[in-house]
Amino acid sequence: MKDELTQRVIAVIAKSQGVGVETILPESTFVALNIDSLDGLRLIFALEEEFGVDIPDDAAKMFKSVGEVVQGLETLLERKVVS
Repeated sequence: MKDELTQRVIAVIAKSQGVGVETILPESTFVALNIDSLDGLRLIFALEEEFGVDIPDDAAKMFKSVGEVVQGLETLLERKVVS
Protein backbone atom coordinates (compact mmCIF):
# COMPACT_ATOMS: atom_id res chain seq x y z
CA MET A 1 0.00 0.00 0.00
CA LYS A 2 2.84 2.38 0.80
CA ASP A 3 4.06 2.48 -2.83
CA GLU A 4 0.55 3.25 -4.06
CA LEU A 5 0.12 5.88 -1.34
CA THR A 6 3.47 7.44 -2.22
CA GLN A 7 2.53 7.62 -5.91
CA ARG A 8 -0.84 9.22 -5.10
CA VAL A 9 0.82 11.81 -2.82
CA ILE A 10 3.39 12.58 -5.52
CA ALA A 11 0.60 12.97 -8.08
CA VAL A 12 -1.26 15.44 -5.85
CA ILE A 13 1.93 17.44 -5.23
CA ALA A 14 2.80 17.45 -8.94
CA LYS A 15 -0.66 18.69 -9.87
CA SER A 16 -0.76 21.37 -7.17
CA GLN A 17 2.75 22.61 -8.07
CA GLY A 18 2.38 22.27 -11.82
CA VAL A 19 5.41 20.02 -12.20
CA GLY A 20 5.98 16.53 -13.59
CA VAL A 21 5.71 13.56 -11.27
CA GLU A 22 9.16 12.45 -12.40
CA THR A 23 10.67 15.49 -10.66
CA ILE A 24 9.34 14.44 -7.24
CA LEU A 25 10.88 11.72 -5.09
CA PRO A 26 9.82 10.45 -1.65
CA GLU A 27 12.91 12.11 -0.18
CA SER A 28 12.19 15.47 -1.84
CA THR A 29 11.84 18.27 0.66
CA PHE A 30 9.27 21.04 0.39
CA VAL A 31 12.16 23.53 0.18
CA ALA A 32 13.62 21.68 -2.81
CA LEU A 33 10.17 21.61 -4.43
CA ASN A 34 9.71 25.37 -3.79
CA ILE A 35 6.61 24.75 -1.66
CA ASP A 36 6.10 27.80 0.52
CA SER A 37 3.57 28.14 3.34
CA LEU A 38 0.71 29.18 1.04
CA ASP A 39 1.48 26.34 -1.37
CA GLY A 40 1.66 24.03 1.63
CA LEU A 41 -1.80 25.07 2.76
CA ARG A 42 -3.25 24.43 -0.70
CA LEU A 43 -1.47 21.10 -0.77
CA ILE A 44 -2.99 20.07 2.57
CA PHE A 45 -6.48 20.87 1.25
CA ALA A 46 -5.79 18.87 -1.92
CA LEU A 47 -4.50 15.91 0.11
CA GLU A 48 -7.52 16.02 2.42
CA GLU A 49 -9.81 15.94 -0.59
CA GLU A 50 -7.86 13.17 -2.36
CA PHE A 51 -7.74 10.88 0.67
CA GLY A 52 -10.94 11.84 2.50
CA VAL A 53 -9.17 12.69 5.75
CA ASP A 54 -8.75 15.71 7.98
CA ILE A 55 -5.10 16.60 8.48
CA PRO A 56 -4.65 18.34 11.85
CA ASP A 57 -3.00 21.77 11.64
CA ASP A 58 -0.20 20.78 14.01
CA ALA A 59 0.65 17.73 11.88
CA ALA A 60 0.57 19.74 8.67
CA LYS A 61 3.09 22.22 10.07
CA MET A 62 5.53 19.39 10.76
CA PHE A 63 5.59 18.07 7.17
CA LYS A 64 8.92 18.96 5.57
CA SER A 65 9.21 16.28 2.88
CA VAL A 66 7.16 14.03 0.64
CA GLY A 67 8.08 11.04 2.80
CA GLU A 68 6.79 12.75 5.93
CA VAL A 69 3.49 13.45 4.20
CA VAL A 70 3.23 9.78 3.20
CA GLN A 71 3.94 8.65 6.77
CA GLY A 72 1.41 11.07 8.21
CA LEU A 73 -1.28 10.04 5.75
CA GLU A 74 -0.56 6.38 6.35
CA THR A 75 -1.22 6.89 10.06
CA LEU A 76 -4.42 8.87 9.40
CA LEU A 77 -5.71 6.28 6.93
CA GLU A 78 -5.00 3.43 9.37
CA ARG A 79 -6.98 5.26 12.07
CA LYS A 80 -9.81 5.83 9.61
CA VAL A 81 -10.01 2.11 8.78
CA VAL A 82 -10.00 1.14 12.46
CA SER A 83 -12.70 3.65 13.40
